[in-house]
Amino acid sequence: MDCLFCKIAMGDIPAKIVYQDDQLVAFEDINPQAPHHKIIIPRRHIATLNEISNKEDSHLAGNMIHVAVKLAKQFNLDQDGYRLVWNCNSNGGQTVFHIHAHLLGGRQMIWPPG
Repeated sequence: MDCLFCKIAMGDIPAKIVYQDDQLVAFEDINPQAPHHKIIIPRRHIATLNEISNKEDSHLAGNMIHVAVKLAKQFNLDQDGYRLVWNCNSNGGQTVFHIHAHLLGGRQMIWPPG
């Protein structure tokens, strides 16, 4: 597999890991867009949100949100606020085709985002 995030999940590419369990890995973004910018990925490759098609995948996506909330609390973002972003396909801003959530916080977010 030639997927950047799969290689990070397998430990083949180093990353600053902030969370991991048997299903998910979270790490610091290498090009942060906020003082706190974490990427949350499943270990299992799913290319886009459009491929979430069953209860198991939906449960996995829910676990990603749960981990985002846990990390927001861990990094003291929960009280002031944070943003959780999922991009899907090129026009949605997805550049790595392995589903992932961006947890951004530590500064005032603007709307619309872009």
